[in-house]
This record gives sequence, C-alpha cells and structure tokens, in this order.
Amino acid sequence: MKRKVLKVHPADNIIVALTDLKKGETLELEGQSYTLIDDVPQKHKFAAKDFAPNDPVIMYGVLVGRAQEPIRRGGIITVKNLVHAAEEFHGRAGNYTWQKPDVSRFVGRTFNGYHRADGSVGTHNYWIFVPMVFCENRNLMVIKNAFEKELGYAKSDKYYLLSKKLSSLYKQKGSATAVLEAEFDITEVQDKTERLFPNIDGIKFLIHQGGCGGTREDSNTLCALLAGYITHPNVAGATVLSLGCQHAQVEILEKEIKKRDASFNKPLLVFEQQSYSSEEKLLSDAMKKTFAQLIEVNEKSVRRPAPLSKLVFGLECGASDGFSGISANPAMGYAADLLVALGGAVMLSEFPELCGVEQDLINRAVSDEVAEKFIRIQRAYERAAKAVGAGFDMNPSPGNIKDGLITDAIKSAGAAKKGGTSPVTDVLDYTEKLTKPGLNLLCTPGNDVESTTGLAASGAQIIIFSTGLGTPTGNPVAATIKISSNSQLAQRMPDIIDLDCGGIISGDKTIEQVGEEILEFCIRVANGEVLTKAQQLGQDDFIPWKRGVSL
Repeated sequence: MKRKVLKVHPADNIIVALTDLKKGETLELEGQSYTLIDDVPQKHKFAAKDFAPNDPVIMYGVLVGRAQEPIRRGGIITVKNLVHAAEEFHGRAGNYTWQKPDVSRFVGRTFNGYHRADGSVGTHNYWIFVPMVFCENRNLMVIKNAFEKELGYAKSDKYYLLSKKLSSLYKQKGSATAVLEAEFDITEVQDKTERLFPNIDGIKFLIHQGGCGGTREDSNTLCALLAGYITHPNVAGATVLSLGCQHAQVEILEKEIKKRDASFNKPLLVFEQQSYSSEEKLLSDAMKKTFAQLIEVNEKSVRRPAPLSKLVFGLECGASDGFSGISANPAMGYAADLLVALGGAVMLSEFPELCGVEQDLINRAVSDEVAEKFIRIQRAYERAAKAVGAGFDMNPSPGNIKDGLITDAIKSAGAAKKGGTSPVTDVLDYTEKLTKPGLNLLCTPGNDVESTTGLAASGAQIIIFSTGLGTPTGNPVAATIKISSNSQLAQRMPDIIDLDCGGIISGDKTIEQVGEEILEFCIRVANGEVLTKAQQLGQDDFIPWKRGVSL
C-alpha cells in the first residue's frame, strides 16, 4: 500500500498529503491517529495539533509561518489561516562537521570534455554572439538567420510546415472553421541538416535589452555578466557587436574578462557599427571573420578525459510545487553532495528562496568571513525589497500557492534542500566567478531565467533544475537538466522533463538512489552522449538581472 502522508522532520507540526485526502478520513502516522476535518489535496498540509492565533508552524524542522486564526487538528493549512514567518539569523555558531556520502561508485570516473587554457574543462563547445547594447539585437538576428541553417544548427522547421499547411487550407476553404477543425501531423519532421563544424556544438546569440539607457551600475553589471559567458568553460570564442556610444563600453567588458582570466587567449572578435560606413559592411566583415575562426576552432577542438572534480553544477528550481522540497530538491542535494565529495563544485542560487534557512547555511560556512558575506548580501537584498514595498514573503507565485507552497518560508525550506548538506565554502555576489570547490552560495533573484543566466555566468557547466508544475527553461551555454518532483508531470510533459523523481513520493525509490541517478545522467550530458530536453528544443533563455528588486 502506497503511503498517503509524510511528516518531513520530527519537529514538524504540520503533515504533507501525498495524495488527495477526504474530510472524515482517519490516518495513522508514527503511532498517532489523525481525523481530517477538511478535504486536503495532494501536496498541501494539515495541522498535526490545535493552533491558536500566532502559534508557530513548523515544517522541515524550521519556522515557516504563524497561525492567523485558530486551526484545529486535522484542518487544512491555507493562505487564510497561515501567514509567513521566519527565524532571525545571526553569526556563525561553532564549526560544522559534515558526514560525506559514499562515493565509491564514482571514484576514478571521468567525463570527456574540452580542456581550456585556464585549467577549466567544458562539457560543450559553443561559439557565442554578444551584443553590447540592445541596438545591435537586430544585427545579431540577421547573422543568426544567415548562419544557423547553413551551418546545421537550426532546429526543426515543423512549425513552418504547419504554417504552410494552414495557409494552403485557408486558400482552399476560405474558412476559419476549416482551419480549426483540421488535424495535421507534424511530429515526423526532423532536423536533417548535418553540422558543417562537427566539433562545435552550437552558435548561440545572447540577445538582451540592456547596455544603455539605464544606470551605469546596470551597464557595468551587464559587462561583468557577458565576461562570465565569454570566459565560460563551455565557450570556445565570441563575436561581439557594439554600437559605439552606449554605456556598456567594450573597454569595460575587456577589463571584466581580464579580471576573470588574466591570461585570456580565446578568439574574441569585436565589431563597432559606428566605425563602419554601412550595415552591410559591418555584417559582412563580422560574418567572414567569425566563419574563419569557426574553421580554426573546429579543427583544434577535441574531447579528452577529465576528472569529475572539474564539474560545476548550478542548482535551480522553478514552477515548484508542494512535492519539490521532499523529492526532487533533496535528490538534487544528494547529487550535489556526491560531486562535492569528489572534489567538484556546486552553486545554490535564488537568495529570496533561502528566507528562513539562513542560519543553517551560516552555521555550515567554513569561516566567519564567508558567513558574514552571506549575511551582508542577504540583508541588503531584503532591505532593497522592503524599500519598494515588497519583501521575500511575496516570492511565492500563484502556481506555487495553488500547489501547496503557501509561504515563502515553506518554499525556501524546501528549495534549500537543493544544496545538500556539505559545508559552505564561498559566497558569490551576482556575476562573481566561482573559484573554490564545494558548495558556493550565489546571489541571484528567484526569477528562474535571471537566476540561471547568473549561474552560467559564474561558471556552471550544467544546471540541474527541479520543477513540480513544468517549465521549459534552458540556457544558451549551460546544459539544463529538468527533473520533475512528481511522476504525473513527467508523464504529462515528457518533452521538457529529463528525469522523474516521483518514485520518492510513492516510496519506490530513496532520495539517495535518485541522487545517484541524477549524477549519472549529468556525466552522460557532460560527455556529450545525450542532449537535454531543453537543448533539443533550443531553449536558450537569457535575461540579465538589473540589480533592482526581482523576487
């Protein structure tokens, strides 16, 4: 018989419904009997005790809210009877002792990657096109349209085929009804063009809306972000288009590149439109010189074995549900612990979704300096949110709330499970480059794409992304592996989900088993053996974070 409920932590006073529960149903758990006084949908919680107004509500062993009104034992927890609350945090308390996981299965394993001059190893080999300012976006799109299909990087044109069929039907029938009632099979259309450069995995275009018109801080941050992509292990070289007069000057970009790699020697082609007499000359020059560099990169690129310690994982969650924190996220956390124990590095991002678990992370810091940096950045972020009438408590989305994440502290306590249990070796502000192995905390917003954009800029070659509701999010240079918190999602949206963690909910698999499966899949992706669903779809999401308030 499948289990129906779960008490996540011994100290918890609310219980998770693993399936839809009916009012009047009596359940047994850990020697206690609970009779429900409300219907409780799966992923939601019910009271394990009677609550008076202002009583603390505990989940994952931490404060996640306070009762707004009396809640009876067996009653559902909702936004009407629970308000967000989180514990205060302070300095580090003593030294942290970590119990490493068993990594015997992975000792001595390697992946085949692209070795870079700075000692990093890429899991993929991309050429990127970068606009210094939004004024150059159209020019990049012209190059994209000219290059992608001819070089063999264009995705399936099945939707163009659908458009042709719709146009043909309308010309024949002249009726909207005929169009709506027609059924077309376009699933058979496949990418047939072979890559001209087999050792270059793709050409990527980092279209954005920044570079001028905002604050100088915004443009400087953009330059730092773009430098992170240009120096990324998965990037072989870059073509940069500049207008010339924008805030985000090429000189600032070059300084940021040197800051990250003092001996930078990748091919970097820069073209400034205001120094050309016509758009045609600009684009012709950029295309010819880039094409010549692609030939050289293709000839020199070869995959060679590298230890797993050269891997850097970015840890992300998005469109989360009430199961994310008890299945996909802890499984990711176990995979992260495995990699850290093998000498690799992981980055836990989304600082608004660490609200309420700060003290645990602070206590795991390897030094007071690391702890203090996290405290400083987190408090500054929260102050900025409050200054504009917001706050971390406003982070959960309508979808989160509908599926059981009704306070930011509940969401955060589950989201933090992605980071596993290893010591915090470093704290990085947005766009800072990862330099230390182990668990790093990276300041990004909770916005999925702004966060994944930042993870890649700081050096993540692979992003592991948990979701409970489903999201297609990907990244131009970091392969994004989507894992589902529940099997229903994996079955409903197989085109975006790579791995299913629903076996943890049903009790058929353990967190440790799924964590090992995640690491095994990551190794296959790092080898270039398999494309993630986001890569197959060409899901290259890229949104720089302006350092205003984004939750």
